[in-house]
Amino acid sequence: MKWMRRAGIAVLALLLLMTGTGADVLLDGKENAKELPIEEAFAGKRGTMVLKSLRNDQVYVYNKERSKERLTPESTFKVANALIGLETAAVRDEYEVKRWDGVEREFESWNRDHSLASAMRESAIWFYQDLARTIGENKMADYAAKIGYGNQDISGGIDKFWLDSSLRISAAEQADFIEKLVEEDLPFSKQNQKTVKRMMIQDEQDHFILHGKTGTRLSDMGLGWYVGFIETEKGTWVFAVNIDGSGTEAKNIALEVLKERKIIKN
Repeated sequence: MKWMRRAGIAVLALLLLMTGTGADVLLDGKENAKELPIEEAFAGKRGTMVLKSLRNDQVYVYNKERSKERLTPESTFKVANALIGLETAAVRDEYEVKRWDGVEREFESWNRDHSLASAMRESAIWFYQDLARTIGENKMADYAAKIGYGNQDISGGIDKFWLDSSLRISAAEQADFIEKLVEEDLPFSKQNQKTVKRMMIQDEQDHFILHGKTGTRLSDMGLGWYVGFIETEKGTWVFAVNIDGSGTEAKNIALEVLKERKIIKN
């Protein structure tokens, strides 16, 4: 049935070109997105959450209009950056270490040598900036287009285009990107997709495995992201949260909702 899957992908690509953001494909199509009543979780701050069950394709959304608004991905782009780095051999594997350059940065955990995996875990920006420079503009632009990552605009500079700069993506698009990663349906080797999913693990318990990545606009803490997926005994869910706040706030909201909906068992 591979031809049917390819045909579906071709139709989706056409729809993405027609809609411009891809958000309407996720939220307005046959999946019939349902309202996610979680306003209290945002404590008066503007934000959105997209939550999708991959078992039955049901989508739940809080603040549908915001979910289609493209914002800078900040450190959530590390997921795509790692995939591109591995695929282009800019980094050998998740264990390859880059030496710290000795420049003191905002967080103490950044000020040491890092591997691809540890830099993902600690969100060490310098490592992924160096990785992006190694990948280079041509290959980076090519893969941004291949995966349809938001507006695909890397004109803001090879080592900063995702940091409050030119690259923008919506929460709906983030959820779609993560879904394709879960299903290993992105234009990267299966092994590289498995590696990045493993790097994203943040909590592993008897009844679930949580994979995620935060992102925060460090200049003013005015934008926070948390994107990822959770594997449970009853299926897999993908999610994308953003808020006019920090990545920590976005993550806390996601965890609260996952618990309230019994996806995570207390």
